[in-house]
Amino acid sequence: LYFDNEIPAKEFYDKMRGGAIAKTSALNAAEITATFEEVLKAGQDVFYLAFSSGLSTTFNSSRIAAVELSEKYPDSKVVVVDSLSASAGEGLFLKLVCDKKAEGLSIDELTKFAKKTALSVCHWFTVDDLVYLKRGGRISAAAAFFGNALGIKPVLHVDDAGHLVNVAKVRGRKASIIAMAEKLSETALDKENGLVYISHADCIDDANFLASILNDRYGVKVDLITNIGTVIGAHSGPGTLALFFVGSKR
Repeated sequence: LYFDNEIPAKEFYDKMRGGAIAKTSALNAAEITATFEEVLKAGQDVFYLAFSSGLSTTFNSSRIAAVELSEKYPDSKVVVVDSLSASAGEGLFLKLVCDKKAEGLSIDELTKFAKKTALSVCHWFTVDDLVYLKRGGRISAAAAFFGNALGIKPVLHVDDAGHLVNVAKVRGRKASIIAMAEKLSETALDKENGLVYISHADCIDDANFLASILNDRYGVKVDLITNIGTVIGAHSGPGTLALFFVGSKR
């Protein structure tokens, strides 16, 4: 599958279920430079929260752009921060940073806050079909085959370097969803009032099930349930379910 723009999530995941293989490509430094420069020409500074460097080259490309433009526009600021986040986790991170900006923080203060906060935005995932992790080189073909045959579901998270890491393997989809909820219970900084986001790859019933577990067992209110976009979905596949919150550790 090759698309210049996103298509409806269900259509995209239905095509993947039908055997289509989706490909993605990262923005290059020239594309990012052009976008940043439009902002600088308008007399504004640039503050860019980049997709996790552990999952994409976009952050490094944006740093190249920042160095070049800082020399060209010495009276302006071009700041790039590695979000170490993805999907709705990056959305949650953006919300936290924007809330601080609204409080009147300077760009330097905001940069310090963002770099500190990035390491506290927790990402927990599970996937429905291991074949997509195999395609991404995260597990072997044998592990994918036998794991699917035995109903093994991984529980993964994004580590402090922004990489997707397999933490545990459980038997069955329900068990993997419960395990994700337990991770929030163990590490969330504010179960009553902290932001909690869920994203899903065309599995809304599972997303609602996770939300109900969080509410019924731990009194946690989910603030947002949203679709996983095509870029992340291309690598994780239909049936991916993810949970995001602010925690004491990733």
